[in-house]
Amino acid sequence: MLVPIFNLKLNQKINPRMMTIGKFDGVHPCLTAATQAGKVFIHNPHTRAQRPVAHRLSQSAQDSDISLLNINQAVTCLTAGTLGPNTTGDTLLVGSQTNLLAYDVHDNADVFYREVGVAEENRGKANGRGGKCVRQTYHSEKCTIYCRIEVRTNSFCNISACSICDFLSDFLLVGSEDFDIRVFREDELVSEMTENETVTSLCHMHGSRFGYALANGTVGVYDRTARYWRIKSKNHAMSIHAFDLNADGVVELITGWSNGKIDARSDHTGEVIFKDNLSSSVAGVVEGDYRLDGQKQLICASIEGEVRGYLPASKDLKGNLMDSSAEQNLIRELSQRRQNLLLELHNYEEHAEGVSETNSRMGVIPANTQLQIALSVRPATEAQKAHVELCISTPNETIIRAVLIFAEGIFEGESHVVHPSSQNLSGCVRVPIVPPKDIPVDLHIKAFVGGKTSTQFHVFEITRQLPRFSMYDITVDSSAAPPSGKVTFSINDRPQRVVMWLNQNFLLPEGVSSPDVSFTSLRGRGMLSISMASNGQVDELHSVHQKLTASMADHSNYIRNMLVQAEDARLMGDMTMMKKRYRELYDLNRDLINEYKIRSNNHNALLACLKSVNQAIQRAGRLRVGKPKNQVISACRDAIKSNNLNALFRIMRAGTASS
Repeated sequence: MLVPIFNLKLNQKINPRMMTIGKFDGVHPCLTAATQAGKVFIHNPHTRAQRPVAHRLSQSAQDSDISLLNINQAVTCLTAGTLGPNTTGDTLLVGSQTNLLAYDVHDNADVFYREVGVAEENRGKANGRGGKCVRQTYHSEKCTIYCRIEVRTNSFCNISACSICDFLSDFLLVGSEDFDIRVFREDELVSEMTENETVTSLCHMHGSRFGYALANGTVGVYDRTARYWRIKSKNHAMSIHAFDLNADGVVELITGWSNGKIDARSDHTGEVIFKDNLSSSVAGVVEGDYRLDGQKQLICASIEGEVRGYLPASKDLKGNLMDSSAEQNLIRELSQRRQNLLLELHNYEEHAEGVSETNSRMGVIPANTQLQIALSVRPATEAQKAHVELCISTPNETIIRAVLIFAEGIFEGESHVVHPSSQNLSGCVRVPIVPPKDIPVDLHIKAFVGGKTSTQFHVFEITRQLPRFSMYDITVDSSAAPPSGKVTFSINDRPQRVVMWLNQNFLLPEGVSSPDVSFTSLRGRGMLSISMASNGQVDELHSVHQKLTASMADHSNYIRNMLVQAEDARLMGDMTMMKKRYRELYDLNRDLINEYKIRSNNHNALLACLKSVNQAIQRAGRLRVGKPKNQVISACRDAIKSNNLNALFRIMRAGTASS
């Protein structure tokens, strides 16, 4: 779907992720990249005239199309763009660990040079390289900062990538070394997604969709906070870019890899629809009308200075390529399915032939065999560190020959294999797991199950989620010292909802029935205590009272209708229908009696709560004398009538509702 249209050999080595295209005279696009010698080269094959030499800019002795910009510092980021509406051409922005240079290449002059320590830049859709914790944007005329965003992370505030994205309107995407992708609107954090490695690249695609790359070779696409797809390679993604290959108005994700491979993937499925190879690692992927023919080319460059430009194939050639590719993919898919079916048939035939008098259980397991999964917390002992234990077992005499576990961010390489020795084969395998962070993780488990003498095994697959706070053990020792620090806040959920949240997010042996619970961290042995006091018990009892009253009214109407139907059946001589209606009346009457008991208990509880509230108001009033006493009691009752609990507490403490 992409056709190579030009190939350049530049005698310059390019730093990874430090390449851009800028129209510095407003017309001709120039390929610009950073080199390892503290210089930036500008390739401009469109104007052959001798360019003037400035204090920073010099002509390359090897190639007349290349100019060299002397930075005299290690370049950490590079981009180009217009700094203001009145400028005719793009401005080159070069960042180092201590300075930011805005350079007018066409006029060979500094726009500004500031010591700001910026090592991450992004203008519009231009991608930069990662660095420190501050992203700064500069005004074009006065050279003053008009946007400064400080991202506080847990890994020394290091930002590893950023991009502009139409998340809901204009938003800034920031990837950091603590594995998070954060979304900012101005200086406000509006969303956060957690990955399992350092985010190295971010790329806006279209609308609220954006691509990302991680340090472990993962590449994927998000739409707002929903991840569409992701793939993982043993190579590293050096650069990602959005480009429309087939002119359908939807961009694909272009990835340049450390082994020189270039591939294009569908933004929706991640399917590879184009691939090519450079002779060395890809340094960057950009786009621009480099041939000045009105068509934008996809331009890929390697670290050795090889530059290759691509265009989408013409309609005729594109149709042939797509048809041929589709046919080949279909043939390959059908061939794979055929091989799988033949292998499955062969296994069934071997099982059928293998059942004999001497070896009747070869490869065959009982029909009721199931894989049982249990997770439990194991505190530290002298023999082993604290961990979460994953127990995989079968309910009969079958043995587990091997276990494969796939999980993000827990095992090196995201997978873990347990292969018991032949002397320790049993129907139970225990795997210690130590999650490095408090995030929920899906454990994809595959177990090989068979008989003790089996040479073929059945594969059981099951998925179990590791809760977010699995590295916390419930504390039963009531004499333990409580934590020294605390935080108090109000929530609108009922205690039952908090209990449900605790049971879902912690590994509890039997579950809890109360929100008052204490935990011990397995990482640092610190104490975590959670307690909840209801401030709205009266409101809850009122709500229950209203619901019970409405339910009793509905039942009363239903009983009235049922009684009429029963009497009609009696008068008509339909004894069967009459008995049925009276049985239903009997059941309804029993339900009404039960609801009355519940309503009576609720009413008594409500009276007790109201009595305690009135007693608290009277005690608050007795703290005052004379007129202030009556004012406090009256103000408290007014606060109760208006359902303003905060004002009630202020009145009881300070004697007035004003803070």
